[in-house]
Amino acid sequence: MDPIHIIGGGLAGSEAAWQAAEAGVPVVLHEMRPETATFAHRTDGLAELVCSNSFRSDDDEQNAVGLLHWEMRAAGGLVIAAADAHALPAGGALAVDREPFSRTITDRLAAHPLVTIDRGEIAGLPPSHWSSVIVATGPLTSPALAEAIRALTDESALAFFDAIAPIVHFESIDLGQAWFQSRYDKGETEADRKAYLNCPMDREKYEAFVDALLAAEKTEFKDWERDTPYFEGCLPIEVMAARGRETLRFGPLKPVGLTNPHAPETKPHAVVQLRRDNALGTLFNIVGFQTKMKYGAQTEVFRMIPGLENAAFARLGGIHRNTFLNSPRLLDGAMRLKADPRLRFAGQITGVEGYVESAAMGLLAGRMAAAERLGRPLAPPPPTTAIGALVTHITGGADAKTFQPMNVNFGLFPPLEEARGGRRGRRERYKGYTDRAKTDFAAWVEPALAIV
Repeated sequence: MDPIHIIGGGLAGSEAAWQAAEAGVPVVLHEMRPETATFAHRTDGLAELVCSNSFRSDDDEQNAVGLLHWEMRAAGGLVIAAADAHALPAGGALAVDREPFSRTITDRLAAHPLVTIDRGEIAGLPPSHWSSVIVATGPLTSPALAEAIRALTDESALAFFDAIAPIVHFESIDLGQAWFQSRYDKGETEADRKAYLNCPMDREKYEAFVDALLAAEKTEFKDWERDTPYFEGCLPIEVMAARGRETLRFGPLKPVGLTNPHAPETKPHAVVQLRRDNALGTLFNIVGFQTKMKYGAQTEVFRMIPGLENAAFARLGGIHRNTFLNSPRLLDGAMRLKADPRLRFAGQITGVEGYVESAAMGLLAGRMAAAERLGRPLAPPPPTTAIGALVTHITGGADAKTFQPMNVNFGLFPPLEEARGGRRGRRERYKGYTDRAKTDFAAWVEPALAIV
């Protein structure tokens, strides 16, 4: 049997390879690192997390992302299994220890008898004799491949800027000022309820911090990048600050749900949160602090935060240009390129935003490609499910003229029937979405497992 060729060893590509191989179809997974480096990656491991280490909410009853976790577990997802195996305390979120997470995925794929990992860049369109290809190159698609896709589709690829937050060595944080607490003490265990480090600011320090953010030297864009927008879900901290002096206090620095044990009678004006970045607890990332400030400015400005005056940075923030397709115009309902149906796309390049969303599209693409190879085409999950809602959105549910990267959310789901006696409350409505989705996804995944 001819193999499925998967280009890109990130979350989507790794998940697609696992799903296809588990279905009994041979796979060649092409990853250009370490031969060709990227701005954001630091290792040659598969499924390396380059930005946050959070998979966001794990609540599968009230949150669309948590529901997506549930569906991926139900489908035997490799990425979610590795995340569960290397989970860190994070309140109600699923945060992972990034290095062993990547190592687990790399090792399991390398050990699979139907998976071959090929290190090297696919420069341009895949060879014509590759009859089934999944392109999962992510937002950092190599220029040669991006240009080849553009030429094939006769459409310019869309792009946006994405940013990375800095990581701090725990031993350099002043615990005489910072304290451990999850917002509203969320979490079932003591570790979860103390998953975040909090650094309080009074009004004077907050105002000085905003001034410093606005005045700091920023990375300059090249001429061809100047009209590229930011992704709204991952704005640099200084861009948020420029939208208004109170913006940060109603965003990543909101002071609600927290009590400072060092000064319990004083309500902080703003609070900077840090989240554990590894199992050892030696590294913490500054939540929501994506930035395009130059390195020297970052160390100066971020050391203005109480508790971080002597911060030692394991990694400073940065910004890079991401690429994605106008999927509603270019892809069919099976995630195949209309101009060349042997090419199927998955992950962030399709216009989904977020680790979990990218992996979920890889899961679906791998199953669809395997089913097609076995002569048993597989329909996507119904749009009432999280995975189904995402793929429906990117393959036609969204307006191609205004298409932008999208996280999973209940706004993508078909409306619920109104409860008898009037409109549902929000919690009842969200529970209705998740209950319906679980029923419908189970009905889809069980025969899918039997077919694929």
